[in-house]
Amino acid sequence: MKALVYGGPGSRSWTEIADPGIQDPRDAIIRVDAVTICGTDLHILGGDVPEVAAGRVLGHEAVGTVVETGDGVAGLVKGDRVLASCISACGICRYCREGVYGQCRGGGGWILGHLVDGVQSEYARIPFADLSTYKLPEQVGDESAVLLADILPTSYEVGVLNGRVRPGDTVVIVGAGPIGLAAVVTARLFSPAHIVVIDKAESRLQAAKMFGADTTVLAGTDDPLAAVQALTGGLGADVVMEAVGTPQTFELCTTLVRPGGRVANIGVHGKPAVLHLEDLWIRDVTITTGLVDTYSTPKLLDMLVAGQLDLGNMVTHRFALDEFAEAYDVFADPARTGALKVVLSR
Repeated sequence: MKALVYGGPGSRSWTEIADPGIQDPRDAIIRVDAVTICGTDLHILGGDVPEVAAGRVLGHEAVGTVVETGDGVAGLVKGDRVLASCISACGICRYCREGVYGQCRGGGGWILGHLVDGVQSEYARIPFADLSTYKLPEQVGDESAVLLADILPTSYEVGVLNGRVRPGDTVVIVGAGPIGLAAVVTARLFSPAHIVVIDKAESRLQAAKMFGADTTVLAGTDDPLAAVQALTGGLGADVVMEAVGTPQTFELCTTLVRPGGRVANIGVHGKPAVLHLEDLWIRDVTITTGLVDTYSTPKLLDMLVAGQLDLGNMVTHRFALDEFAEAYDVFADPARTGALKVVLSR
């Protein structure tokens, strides 16, 4: 089969490799029907995730059809259409028993496209398949479903829920990429008074407005602090979400939060950021970090079926499965291409 193989920082290729096989009784093999590229994949290619070894198949977000199951798989059969989650769960360790699947100590967590071969390929092995896939109803299309593999649960759990968004809050989201836009969509479920989105690309700010942002701030032109203070009477935001993953954006978030507010870091960071405790210690600010656990995926899927989540405009570019080179180029240059999410399908 062919797969998108990481060759080290800055190197990737769509190349022929061996077909995946069952390695553990709890494995399943899926035919990949639709797959997308994540900002985390760009961080890997940038050298920000050194645990990823050269030769690894990238990708952790896919919809596929089960073609084979191990003897230990009880809930799937050949032909099932499934969402492959970005997080794998052994179901046995202490963290899995607490629903904290991202911290699984039994061989799971974020492993696809990280510690084991991922899903940017024609076929993929899914470890712990019973707990790491979700059967999809017919009315949910591949494009909508694949957004529930990572960006929707990540934004919802690590951003909205960790940030404890409440009705009437002023919410600021720094970064209007797919994660930031998913944070807009899921924050709106809690009826905040204002959602402010900050980004340096005008096209992405327009997308933020389309998804429900009330106010947008063009970084580098507008003053984010002045804009937030003007909206809040000088107080600052109740919740600020970091959805980029750079030292500058994290440090900006800590300046925008009100005393007693919450900063929820969602972005993947490859470099140290300064934590200005000399300013923060007296302000009762809560800062959270996290890797998604995907415990919310079934609820998000129910909301998608019920029409409570409108994801129709999130996918901006579509490619055939063998067009990964072009898809990566488009996704990595959103200022030029206007890309939000790209989907590659059979």
